Amino acid sequence: MHNSFSTMALTSLLLHLLLLLSSLHVLTTVARATPEADSLADEANSISPKAYLVHYWNKQITNNLPKPPILFTKASPLTAASATIFAELVAKGAISDHLLSFCEEAQLLCFMNSSSYGVAKTIDAQLYKVYPRGPPPDTIVATDDKKVNGGMEQGLFFRESMLKSGNVMPMPDLRDNFPKTSFLPRRISSKLPFSTSKLAELKQIFHAIENSTMEKIMAQTLGLCEGAALQDETKRCLASIEDMIDFATSVLGHDVMVRSTESARGSKQEVLIGVVKRIEGSEGSKPVACHQSLFPYIVYYCHAFPNVRVYEADILDPKSKAKINHGVAICHMDTSTWSPAHGSFLLLGSGPGQIEVCHWINENNMMWTIAK
Repeated sequence: MHNSFSTMALTSLLLHLLLLLSSLHVLTTVARATPEADSLADEANSISPKAYLVHYWNKQITNNLPKPPILFTKASPLTAASATIFAELVAKGAISDHLLSFCEEAQLLCFMNSSSYGVAKTIDAQLYKVYPRGPPPDTIVATDDKKVNGGMEQGLFFRESMLKSGNVMPMPDLRDNFPKTSFLPRRISSKLPFSTSKLAELKQIFHAIENSTMEKIMAQTLGLCEGAALQDETKRCLASIEDMIDFATSVLGHDVMVRSTESARGSKQEVLIGVVKRIEGSEGSKPVACHQSLFPYIVYYCHAFPNVRVYEADILDPKSKAKINHGVAICHMDTSTWSPAHGSFLLLGSGPGQIEVCHWINENNMMWTIAK
């Protein structure tokens, strides 16, 4: 055990020395940079992922609206030097040997124990309180995990007419129970395997044993991402903020903005709807809804549908009339291609094509729309 600890300590020390040397190299590179070398790839290597993200956003988004906190707070905390080192380790297939440092510095979700990692720091799965999330509300069928007292969770789906100022309605659970993790920079995430056919390789990288919680988490998200798109749906799973920006702008153009529900306040209780605003242009375009899926690093399931309307609404306390939240909701106006087993029809008592179906955008999920 002492030898294992010494080996682990030495490995950690060497990695940090490499990071220090890389940091000095990065500073030298920046100091000697020429205009000809000022490409996006060079910038990604020479500045921190967060700084690069600001630059990338400014290049891709044509308006001057405030940058969305829901996106930028999830940016990788890695320094330029550490991002370079980890990108090289991933490219060489050696990141598994440095998983502890990778998980800690990149703020990832990793489960490790002494049997798989010597006497290295153990991350107890119970501390993370993992709640694997099912498919996005748009694709939910009536399963037991979404039923409350024999029926669907109240407020999970509702009619467009309920989004009216002065109306009282049940609010579903908007809370995000995921552990706090971060995106990886694209130059790292793009080099990691991401498919069910590569699950064995992913298990080796993230030290996931057979039938472990981590294996089930990865398999569930990969299965969702590889599922067939619905009719008229444009979908993609995105493992970096740069990828999300590219996908949203490919669907909507470059004059876009991100909308999200402010918080989870009001969850699982009756709420009063305050001022309601319909987002102009949302029905004529294809707004992009992005739902976070559980994985070692942040992955979002993003998809775009035609024939939807996006709303923003103040959420009030029914008794005090005080504002407690600001919500974003989406209404699917054409449900004719949905499964008859879709949970919304069980809750609302209807069937495909007979009604529109609305739902709130949960905490930490987001909606991309044309800027209006």
